[in-house]
Amino acid sequence: MKKLIFALILGVLSIAANAQTGPQKTAKVITKQVVDIACGECQFKMKGKDCELAVKINGKPYFVDGKGIDDFGDAHGEHGFCNAVSKAEVTGEIVNNRFKAKEIKLLTIKK
Repeated sequence: MKKLIFALILGVLSIAANAQTGPQKTAKVITKQVVDIACGECQFKMKGKDCELAVKINGKPYFVDGKGIDDFGDAHGEHGFCNAVSKAEVTGEIVNNRFKAKEIKLLTIKK
């Protein structure tokens, strides 16, 4: 009887220990890929609280961490990211549905 109770307790504890591991964060690495870059809300129709830099990778938009929308000039200017989509070469990772930028090189500015 003691062995049965011990086995039952051990089984419950092992299940509880396995339940403690959280979801694994998987990152998709992007290296020197040419993408669309613009304001996520104004140009890519993403939901957010303010104008925020975004890139479109393989047709899917991601807000950018590590670079700001005004780092490349006035976002609300005539050719700024809120008014035009540009091309950029980017390197970074997609983590938790956001693009963590390591490098962004603007390729063209629409005039």
